[in-house]
Amino acid sequence: MAIFVHYLLILLISAVIFLLLRAYRLRRLRIPPGNLGLPFVGETLQLISAYKTENPEPFIDERAKRHGSVFTTHVFGEPTVFSADPETNRFILQNEGKLFECSYPGSISNLLGKHSLLLMKGNLHKRMHSLTMSFANSSIIKDQLLVDIDRLIQLNLDSWTDRILLMEAAKKITFELAVKQLMSFDPGEWSESLRKQYVLVIDGFFTIPLPLFSATYRRAIKARREVAEALSKIVKERREEYEKGERKNDMLGALLGGEWEEDQLSNEQIVDFMVALLVAGYETTSTIMTLAVKFLTQTPLALAQLKVSCWEMSGTDFKGKNHRTVVKLWDYVMGYVTTLESETYLIGQEEHDGIRLKKRGSEGLQWSDYKSMPFTQCVINETLRVANIISGVFRRTVTDVNIKGKLIFCALTGNSTRPGYTIPKGWKVFASFRAVHLDHDHFKDARTFNPWRWKNNNLGTSCSGNFYTPFGGGPRLCPGYELARVEISVFLHHLVTQFSWVPAEEDKLVFFPTTRTQKRFPINLQRRR
Repeated sequence: MAIFVHYLLILLISAVIFLLLRAYRLRRLRIPPGNLGLPFVGETLQLISAYKTENPEPFIDERAKRHGSVFTTHVFGEPTVFSADPETNRFILQNEGKLFECSYPGSISNLLGKHSLLLMKGNLHKRMHSLTMSFANSSIIKDQLLVDIDRLIQLNLDSWTDRILLMEAAKKITFELAVKQLMSFDPGEWSESLRKQYVLVIDGFFTIPLPLFSATYRRAIKARREVAEALSKIVKERREEYEKGERKNDMLGALLGGEWEEDQLSNEQIVDFMVALLVAGYETTSTIMTLAVKFLTQTPLALAQLKVSCWEMSGTDFKGKNHRTVVKLWDYVMGYVTTLESETYLIGQEEHDGIRLKKRGSEGLQWSDYKSMPFTQCVINETLRVANIISGVFRRTVTDVNIKGKLIFCALTGNSTRPGYTIPKGWKVFASFRAVHLDHDHFKDARTFNPWRWKNNNLGTSCSGNFYTPFGGGPRLCPGYELARVEISVFLHHLVTQFSWVPAEEDKLVFFPTTRTQKRFPINLQRRR
């Protein structure tokens, strides 16, 4: 007993000395203001409880008001500096591999695999990031991918009933697209079985990475093994075909050969890489599809303009048409009537056929059709800004890092100063994209869905400054951002031209652990004639 008390005292004294030394060092470094919370737990419980509310950014809102846009906290077992400042976020993103390195929770790292693009570093990451971008650029999408995107989306919509869970339907679409683009597989029992395992894997991303304490994580690990086995079998078969001279022009084909001839990737590396790409192409894009429809449903005028834009793409001119004719067309577009009289029908035929009219039969959408969807791009941009599927990124400092503080005005001297802060080596930082996107200082009525804010901004594809970063930035800019835009655009086009819909139930947004709807957004559908 005496020995136990002796060791306990030593442990307590060591802990006190450690805390005192840490406090002294932190005061000397001038870290960003904030609160480290309770020992070990920090403010993790406050973070989790805050995001269970309907407020999209309560944790950061409260602390930014108290401490400024860059503040210190302690979450998930580590001291962490949060940034809601666009300049600081850009500094973090641009200094990836220099002052910062990627750092994610253990559950995500374990489930994606050590060879996933998300966890790669250095030259290997640069090479693989470049390879991924080369298979998702505008030229490849235009010449190779668009035809399958259009075909598979239409195939899915043809199978819809009069009531669906839109989130589930969108996930099925994006998973089938990702499998086709990566491995040239059309939808079937194999891809659907793989998708069901992926659902379990993704469920484990934000859990305690200890199988003993988390049943969800146990199921995720088991599902990840099954996914890896299924993909390993495909990789092995394709490698044998490749060595016989049989080549396919897809991502797996590029991973098996090409620039890797002298330094081939192992099957394990390829499997990890593909696991992460399937997650990226499946989860985020489907969520944006769903939330775009939800926001449009809640904003009837935006939905009406999106429908009318399908006619405007053809160059249809409403000027000079009598009021009665234009109203009839508007009623048809809005779904108030299901048929068009001849005079109204001719408006859509004038100069060029409207996309909906000229695509009768088996002809699919063309690249020129996609490039003629300006308001659709506004809708996508605004959905990305409001929803923030990727709320931000975690990084870890590789050395003590100096950053600028908040600009402070002194009324006595009339001067402004910007005191600097230091983030200690080994600390985590979180660059919050959502906090910037929802800041009224950067976007007027920032928490209101307003796609028209993008109309005069280069089709809404970029934003001046560092305020708009839905796809991240720096060396880890999302390589599939253009591909995601095309898939969402094609999906919205087919949806609004073929269906009218109403929500089947009230459904709310939740923001933890990811942005999604509580009930997977059930809707009642009616096909247009």
